[in-house]
Amino acid sequence: MAASLPYRPKAGEIPTNPGVYRFRDAQGRVLYVGKAKNLRARLSNYFAPLHTLHERTRRMVTTAASVEWTVVATDVDSLQLEYMWIKEFDPPFNVRYKDDKSYPYMAITLADEAPRVIVTRNRKIRGAKYFGPYPKVWAVHDTIDLMIKVFPIRTCSDSSYKKAMATGRPCFPGQIGRCGGPCSMKVTIEEHRAIVDDFIAFMSGGDQRFARALMARMREASAAMDYEAAAGYRDKLQSIDSVLSRSALVLAADTDADLFGIAEDELAATVQHFVIRGGRVRGVRATTIEKELDISGADLVDQVLQRSYGDATASDIPKQVLVPVLPDDAAELEQWLRERRGKNVSLQVAQRGRKAELMKTATLNAQQALMLHKTRRTSDYVARSQALTDLQEALGLEEAPLRIECFDVSHLSGTNVVASMVVFEDGLPRKDQYRSFGVAETTDDTDSLYQVLTRRLAHIDRAEEADEPAPDVTADGEVVTERKRPRFAYRPQLLVVDGGQPQVAAAARALADAGHSEIALCGIAKRLEEVWLPGEEYPVILPRTSEALYLMQRLRDEAHRFAITHQRRRRRRDIQSVLAEVPGLGDARIKALLRHFGSVAALKQAAPDEITQLSGIGPKLADAIHAHLQAG
Repeated sequence: MAASLPYRPKAGEIPTNPGVYRFRDAQGRVLYVGKAKNLRARLSNYFAPLHTLHERTRRMVTTAASVEWTVVATDVDSLQLEYMWIKEFDPPFNVRYKDDKSYPYMAITLADEAPRVIVTRNRKIRGAKYFGPYPKVWAVHDTIDLMIKVFPIRTCSDSSYKKAMATGRPCFPGQIGRCGGPCSMKVTIEEHRAIVDDFIAFMSGGDQRFARALMARMREASAAMDYEAAAGYRDKLQSIDSVLSRSALVLAADTDADLFGIAEDELAATVQHFVIRGGRVRGVRATTIEKELDISGADLVDQVLQRSYGDATASDIPKQVLVPVLPDDAAELEQWLRERRGKNVSLQVAQRGRKAELMKTATLNAQQALMLHKTRRTSDYVARSQALTDLQEALGLEEAPLRIECFDVSHLSGTNVVASMVVFEDGLPRKDQYRSFGVAETTDDTDSLYQVLTRRLAHIDRAEEADEPAPDVTADGEVVTERKRPRFAYRPQLLVVDGGQPQVAAAARALADAGHSEIALCGIAKRLEEVWLPGEEYPVILPRTSEALYLMQRLRDEAHRFAITHQRRRRRRDIQSVLAEVPGLGDARIKALLRHFGSVAALKQAAPDEITQLSGIGPKLADAIHAHLQAG
């Protein structure tokens, strides 16, 4: 690999102005589009020595054959130009967005003579006002059914409307009370337009003035003993209450905001976009993003906001935009949004109070969506088959690795060392065959890994001596054995270790010493998602959108999770046994102590008078606990 890139611009050629740059390949295809406040400073990062670049950035710049830039007047102009070029060229190394689904919206066709309310997934109806998105289509229909009881606007088709207006006979929905447009022959076009305006005003902010007006009319009708009219107003009030109860008040009633919760890993991110109008969550949109280059959380927020508001109308942009972290060009983004909205827009981080709580909720939903996205990719039969085939080709294996075992070592500052082993068969986890190992004495992670693999490989030899039958791991679905707790007697096609060259070398030594060099081996390094093979100087780089890389990630993450869980369980058991030595301290009080202080470190630092604050623990017992922990 060349030390520098042949198309690197000469010193001084790149201007220091703000602008947008494009990397192209030899065929002229745009690979990546980016913006910069200072083009020279930003591009110099891409032309640093290749060995210092992030692996994915190195892959992009070595794939490219040229770079070009366009200087703009302001940072806001660079935002707009970057968005336009990303939309136009769809560069493969920019983040890729995939909406989880096509969401249903409620739309009011304001361009029509008599606007109607419809349910649609089309966001490009000319002159339409949209509300949503809604998670389920039935939720939109239910809302419309309730709303037209209070604001009877048109629901019939355009053909029914034209026929009714031409013949003077009400449309069929109007005859059965399902349409309140002029075609029902009950209101004029002007009166209907006023009702439509009220409908939009209510949906935009849950305007309480309608509820107050209906309440006043109901009381007047009741006082005048017009009970039939009072009952009608009562039914309309119930419909309004039902609509409002569907979206609980989460922020102050005058709050219009969009809140973005984001969860990410090295390869993908998920975004939960909460649309809050009048203090209520009016819509939720989930988006999955595939990251080709390694970008920071702030850069990801920048990209998400550009995509969310790039084609938005002024009415779609709220007064506040709440994000988990501010991007570097937050001021320029605010100005860009302000210009698109025509009014002030504030870009903020939700740090405290109800906004912070709602951000936690959105982030939790994003984390669950990310986990679900990864699980679906590795659980789908076609995706699993593709992952195993890709892995076979990438690692140069003679056969697809139908049984894969992954190992990870976990410790607490060098103590309480444990290791985990997780098993995937046909791309699916076999949790009944997971194992954990304790490591009594070790020098470092590589030594721990060597010990654990040596112990694991010994089971294969014992099974072969006993001639134990192995299950058919090629069958789809669960592999059933008669043994309630099967021993690890089955030979894997691939061993995976969490780590890079040192860990792979230790594992290779264990395989060689055990006489099982026929078993394939690789390691996955978390920082760059590189796959290392024994004795190789350079790693194998799997495509970032490949099913094989998702499977490797899932293996590594599952092994890490299992190791951490086992270590915490052991640590908890150890400290409970230490506390059990204190006279008068039983299991219930030990659990209460750990629950109250949250950790052993906090309990050790607590003074006796702080320990006595826990119910059931007096001064003498608190002194005994404190003395015992300090002595240990």
